[in-house]
Amino acid sequence: MTKSKLTFVLIVFLMAAALVPTVKPAVTAQGPDYITYNSYNGDPEPRRVDEMVVQMWNDANPLMPVEHSIIAHEDFKQALRAYLTAEPAPDVLTWFAGNRARFFIDRGLIADVSDMWAENGFDTSFAPGFQALATVDDKQYFVPTSYYWWAVYYRPSLFEKAGVDKVPETWDEFLGACDTLNAAGIAPITIGTRYPWTAAAWFDYLDMRVNGPEFHINLMLLNESYTDERVKNVFTYWNQLFEHNCFIEDPAAYAWQEAVDFMVQEEAAMYLMGGFIYDSYPDELEDDLDFFRFPIIDPEIPVGEDAPTDGYFIAANARNLDGGKQFLAYLASQEVQQLVFDELGRLPTRTDVDVSAAPARVQKGVQLVQAADYVAQFYDRDTTPPMAEVGMEGFSRFWSDPSSVDEVLADLEAERLRILEEGVEE
Repeated sequence: MTKSKLTFVLIVFLMAAALVPTVKPAVTAQGPDYITYNSYNGDPEPRRVDEMVVQMWNDANPLMPVEHSIIAHEDFKQALRAYLTAEPAPDVLTWFAGNRARFFIDRGLIADVSDMWAENGFDTSFAPGFQALATVDDKQYFVPTSYYWWAVYYRPSLFEKAGVDKVPETWDEFLGACDTLNAAGIAPITIGTRYPWTAAAWFDYLDMRVNGPEFHINLMLLNESYTDERVKNVFTYWNQLFEHNCFIEDPAAYAWQEAVDFMVQEEAAMYLMGGFIYDSYPDELEDDLDFFRFPIIDPEIPVGEDAPTDGYFIAANARNLDGGKQFLAYLASQEVQQLVFDELGRLPTRTDVDVSAAPARVQKGVQLVQAADYVAQFYDRDTTPPMAEVGMEGFSRFWSDPSSVDEVLADLEAERLRILEEGVEE
């Protein structure tokens, strides 16, 4: 072959090679046993840890790797119904506990994973409240993995200044503390109700303390009536707080963050709030901020706590149900919960995660929730969105005029019946 022909053949060969599409080695979905995992952990740090957790699994399980998709949080919420009704659906998905999961459980879209719970001994490694949170009709459908707690936050220096000599544990002690603080010229409790979800926290806790967490959750699921005398009794206790002048004046003028300033300025002593209050509290004053459990009203009633919780479930239409259960067990393992706590500070639902490196307040919050008999989510997570909207508006009306309780409860009951009759979409 002449040099010119050789050059021509070489050029043709190179051109042909260039037309062949480059095949990259597959890094997911290798073989029939792969697992699909859809996550809403799209913020930078949660994404980093989510990818780390998946990579650890894939390194250890090359024949059953996870195909990992991260979807923006709001987009994920909008798309979840489509995911769960697809054929097949993704295997494992992130989601919220409470009514947000129960909505799909009741429609048969989330798989029963009771066998996986039993095989992995989760009934002994998860705190009782979180076991109850994962259970519907004695079957487990959800794996709760992280949460934040609610409590009554207070300034110990203001308690001391006013002469409140112990943290209130009972309802009578709580009302007594309000009286003592008022006598010292300090507003007992601050709150901002411009956005009424803060008022809903008071309903949650009072209902759980008066009627128990089981009744409260059944009410959230629209299985109890808002005109039931037991619900009206909740407002009787709520009204006692108004009678004892427990709250700051005109709370509707303030957003929740603005109401924190009453504590900062030493004008109010307490605030029923989630652990995120520290994000809006001056760092230099955090040593003078503590919290205690919402007071007990009836010691015979199981203790419920509000602790909005995130976790995972498996779709009922999952393509790889067995693989999904194995990956779900891994996500719920002590190893992964320890990693997520160490990397992100997410509070673990397992009792065997070492939290000794966390600040004392975090360890106290963990103990508070793990000691509960039931972990509720929050009013707008535990009930349906339409009921939550009407309920929170009703709580605000009651706050403005406690004598309107009968009218408020009648309106809430009418909305409950309307939702049951017409149906509700997530």
